[in-house]
Amino acid sequence: MERTRDSGLVVKAFAPQVAVLNKDSIGGFVTHCAWNSVLEAVVAGVPMIALPLYAEQHLNRNILVEDMKMAIPVEQMEGDGFVSGTELEKRVREFMESEKGEELREKSRKMKEKALAAMGPSGSSTKALTKLVELWN
Repeated sequence: MERTRDSGLVVKAFAPQVAVLNKDSIGGFVTHCAWNSVLEAVVAGVPMIALPLYAEQHLNRNILVEDMKMAIPVEQMEGDGFVSGTELEKRVREFMESEKGEELREKSRKMKEKALAAMGPSGSSTKALTKLVELWN
């Protein structure tokens, strides 16, 4: 913590994730790839570093990395699933300093626009939810 005191912030307890992700200063999000966190990052237009822990999070990582091209995967150690500090540093540097990182940021900006359009008054998500409610009534 001392080493990064002047150059970043590490949150060790609960933080209002949606509010944080929507800050202009946020360049990326190290996420465990749970679906709510993924949706919050997509709507905020924030690219991700994918570090799944269990269950569907591994599938979500694959979708984010391979299909949507909105995340960089973190390589976990064999057996215990932990990640070395060296590996995490490598991925953060790749994310923030490489052409691939810029591509992720651009893709995330485009996906944000699409997500917001889908949630708009005539968007596909709004229409689908309206149809579902009509079926239930």
